[in-house]
Amino acid sequence: MQHIHPSQPETEGSVIHWAAHYDLLVQVLTLGRSRRLRARTADRAQAQPGDAVLDVGCGTGALALVLARRVGPTGKVAGIDASPEMIAQAQKKASKRGLSIDFRLEPVEAMSFPDQTFDCATSSLMYHHLPGDLKRQAVESIARVLKPGGRLVIVDYTQKLPGHRARPSGIEDAPALLRAAGFTDITSSPLGFLSLVCVSARKPIHQG
Repeated sequence: MQHIHPSQPETEGSVIHWAAHYDLLVQVLTLGRSRRLRARTADRAQAQPGDAVLDVGCGTGALALVLARRVGPTGKVAGIDASPEMIAQAQKKASKRGLSIDFRLEPVEAMSFPDQTFDCATSSLMYHHLPGDLKRQAVESIARVLKPGGRLVIVDYTQKLPGHRARPSGIEDAPALLRAAGFTDITSSPLGFLSLVCVSARKPIHQG
């Protein structure tokens, strides 16, 4: 039975509570190249100075910190996660570095941001934690908060990792779900190491 933290929002997705060990696990899983993972994800997102960027499933905030440096003082970065422990770690990291990042404890299917808030959204190693229909809800929710022409970048595994306790699903179904949610310019390509794949898409400027 999954332990539920008193302040954890309700979600059908898998929630990680061992935030203190998460960064070490990512280092192990990426063979010591977690910084390269974050940098390449930020590269694919094409975050520019002044952009408003959302990191979905931000975990301990590692990618959000990189994005904050990319968008600079004229931009803004927000991160959401359904794990209270992850958000607490992320806030500590940002505070230690003197960065103003809007970390919020909330699930992707129930984000509190207004419509058309962000120029770009990223999701790294989170997509495989979502069960079937929640993936659809997630991409629709992200589409809502993206501005017209906004970019979405999802980085994840093509399949469940051996010994990984998350749900046995990968990123293979992302392009079809993005297309159904109205995204265009959908591409899928290897990130360059392990079995990580980057799926990117754009919200149309004109919809209808």
